Amino acid sequence: MYSVIAIIALVLFLIGGFFAFKFFKKYKLGNVEKEGYILVPTGAHFAQVLDSISPFLKNKESFKEVALQKNLDKKIKPGRYKIESGAGNNQLVNMIKAGNQTPNSFRIGDFGTVYQMIGRVSRKTEADSLSFVNAFNKIAQEKGLKNAEDLKNYFFSDTYEFYWTVKPEDFFKKFEKDYQEFWTPERESKLKNSGLTKNQVYALASIVYKESGGKPDEQKTIAGLYINRFKKGMKLQSDPTAIYAINKEDNFKSDIKRVLYKHLSVQSPYNTYKNAGIPPGPICIVDKSSVDAVLNAEKHHYIFMCADPKKMGYHKFTDNDAEHAKNAKEYQDWLNSRQIK
Repeated sequence: MYSVIAIIALVLFLIGGFFAFKFFKKYKLGNVEKEGYILVPTGAHFAQVLDSISPFLKNKESFKEVALQKNLDKKIKPGRYKIESGAGNNQLVNMIKAGNQTPNSFRIGDFGTVYQMIGRVSRKTEADSLSFVNAFNKIAQEKGLKNAEDLKNYFFSDTYEFYWTVKPEDFFKKFEKDYQEFWTPERESKLKNSGLTKNQVYALASIVYKESGGKPDEQKTIAGLYINRFKKGMKLQSDPTAIYAINKEDNFKSDIKRVLYKHLSVQSPYNTYKNAGIPPGPICIVDKSSVDAVLNAEKHHYIFMCADPKKMGYHKFTDNDAEHAKNAKEYQDWLNSRQIK
């Protein structure tokens, strides 16, 4: 009698184990053949999701079965999803149902225009560049500005994370919040004491950023130099402004490695070789350290600077005409020796 019961118990145990293993294999066991990312657009149908994820799966049919049992076809959340090694069907389905997408990393560089930034950013978002332009134009007009380009001061050069599905309006809100947090009462006080407008600070910061190559080491020194020239009524004579003026005319297609006299003569309100004072706006998207450099400009008497061929990326500073001429010749000779044109 006991042996019969034992046999029945063993059979039930084996049957239970069989079904438990089938459940585990179907729902929990890893079903990823290779890692990668899938993009699920807004309004995607289940067939689209299945087509996108299939190349990463060992068993497409088991995923499909679990997905339909868990009603994924009725609860698809758009997004950029990472398909990770070891993930089972249940995990994959729940990820897409919950919208647990993986963010994209964005590098906002020293773009000359907001439109350049939009072109780069829209490659990593569901929204296309036209959607960004239209949204930014609307935001600018609501702020009493002309168009998206007038929003340049709201952006800082840095690395950020956003979801692929980010809306242009939400994308801007992050930067607007960052902008508001940056302009603390302390910085506003320094702005007031500087005698400059906020737009002038950004314009000078963009020159400082370009002249320093984005390195903070010399930024306060460079800022002090250009403020000295500005206060003396001298033309700023910054090479990056002449380059920007040219690029602005040809839609940033030029690749100027060496600034020549012909470049300095271009007619543009941004060219500080042709116009006295501070340009009407920034020549690039700046980083925070450049703005801080202008607000905390170094006090000195320098009015000339020239690239130092013996210390690449850095400059020689002086307030003496003859010394500057000597520095400039040394740099020009260095360029000529390397046939940089």
